[in-house]
Order: sequence, then structure tokens, then C-alpha cells
Amino acid sequence: MSDVAELAGVSKMTVSRVLAGRSASEATRARVQRAIDELGYVADAAAGALSSGRSSFVAVLVPSMSSSNFSDTVSGLTAVLEAQGLELLIGDTDYSLEREERLVRQMLRHQPRCIALTGSQHTEATRALLERSGVPVVEMWDQPAHPIDMSVGFSNVSAAREMVRYLAGKGHKRIAFIGGASELDWRGLDRLKGYQQEMKALGLGEPRMVRHGDSPITMSHGAPALAALLERWPDTEAVMCVSDMSAFGAIMECQRRGIAVPGQIAVAGFGNFEIAACCHPAITTVSVDAYGIGRRAGEALLGALAAEDSESGAHARRTVKTRIHYNVVERESA
Repeated sequence: MSDVAELAGVSKMTVSRVLAGRSASEATRARVQRAIDELGYVADAAAGALSSGRSSFVAVLVPSMSSSNFSDTVSGLTAVLEAQGLELLIGDTDYSLEREERLVRQMLRHQPRCIALTGSQHTEATRALLERSGVPVVEMWDQPAHPIDMSVGFSNVSAAREMVRYLAGKGHKRIAFIGGASELDWRGLDRLKGYQQEMKALGLGEPRMVRHGDSPITMSHGAPALAALLERWPDTEAVMCVSDMSAFGAIMECQRRGIAVPGQIAVAGFGNFEIAACCHPAITTVSVDAYGIGRRAGEALLGALAAEDSESGAHARRTVKTRIHYNVVERESA
């Protein structure tokens, strides 16, 4: 900063004011900016946060950046928050609540303006840290019964039940479910719960469930899961998969075995990934606006920050729930 001030012919305080966007003439601002550009100076964000008591970043936690749904959510957040001068600091929890807790502790040390995290399941320590943080918090992708602050999501249980109703409406009675084996994928477990509830509600007999593979579920999990399903229940008429990825793998296994989809067995997915539309046959699935979840979460955070600025500067927990729409997309596979 001293070098910038000397080159621009101004004081360090003037450089500080320009960097902070405070009062300075256009001519002075231009001189300082030319010096910054010439020297390649990058302001110390940590020092700025200490002096102002505020950082410019938002902590964002997702289970896996390899999932296009979660990367789309991050893109939605970015589109809303970066336009307001906020930057995202992203952490990948790898579906681990303990890792999430560790990342929350680390990020809170850097005084984020607000926090967005995926899901409503957290360790007690994580929940306590977030409740005491004093910053806006939004939980994404779920509809928690008791949100920490704000939530933007939908009921995976209800969405799964709707898919079972769709398959039953097509005349299928022997409907199975393929999911992951991990107990850490809470959204997948909720979809399994929804499948079980609707099978019982419709009186369709005992559920047929195969759980195979750790999270995140990939295309490679679908084939062995379908093989295990058909070995135990060869008369299965339809299968609901926990994601489009496993549905794609299941369809490929059907093609290898010469099983017609949907002629001999219907296959449905979840998530409306790009592969669902590109697959042959195209995959019937549950569509959720992943990008829209990010945008709505970003808007909720900006609204909370604006309320802080217009009131006392402190954030009051609001328990605001935003429900995201989902729908069954009918395609060729079911």
C-alpha cells in the first residue's frame, strides 16, 4: 500500500479509502487505480475484514462437486452473490457430517458474511456453531422441520412418493428401488423412505430394495444393483433408482442382458441430469431446479444481509422456509 501511495502521489489513508470504496475524487481514484495496475497490487482481504469487521465471502458447503446438481446449485449462488460483490469459499464435505463440522469451524475463523450448506442433517456441534455464529445461514436441498435459520429445498420423501404413484399409474405393481448403501446420503435415504411409504399406501406388497455403492452414486453402481435385484426378484416390472446415474447403469445392464426397457421392465431415475435426456431410451425422472435452489438461497442470504444493514447490524434468526417445485418428467424408459 505504501508503494501504491508513493507512485500515485497520495497518502496511504487515501489508498485505503479508494480500496474500501469510500469518498475520493474521480481524479484521485483514477491515479490510485493506475498505480495499483502498474504494481500488480492485491489488497489483503484478511486485513480489510479486521479493519471493517466484515469479510466479503460466503461459505458454501456441498456434499460433492462431482455431482452436476450440486455444481449447478453453486453456479446459481455465484450468479446472485458475485453480482453484489460477495465471493464464494466452497468446501466439499464428501457426505461426512464430521467433515462438515470441521469445515464449518475453519470457515467461521475467517468471519464469513453468511453460510450456505447442503442438507438439514448436522452434528450437534455444527448446529451449535451455526446458531451462535451471528451470521445468516441457509440450508439447501432439504425441507428441515426445524431449520437453523433459512431453508431452500423440497421434500425428497414426497418427490419419491410421486414417482412411485407415477409408476403405479402406468399399471406396474411389482416396483423395486435401487439406492446407495451409505447411511450418509440423507437425501437418498429420504427417497428410499418415500418409496417405502407409497408402496405401503398403495397396497403394492413388500418393498423390493437393493442398496449398493457408497456416495456419490455413479453410473457404475446401477448395473450390479440391477443384477442383484433381478436375481432376487426376477418378476420385477419397474424400478425406481435413487439417481439418474444409477438409472443409466441399470438401463445399460438391461441392454447387455437383452431386456427391453420399458417393454419388459420400466426404469426411472431422479434428478434430471443431462444424461437422462441423452440416454437411449431417455430416462423418466424427477426434475428439480438445482440452479434455482442456488439462486433462491443466494437471494435469501442477500435479503438477510440487507435486513442487517437496515436495522442494528445484527442478524435475527428467521426460520424462513422456501419450497422448491419438483415434477416427474415422463420420457421413454418408464
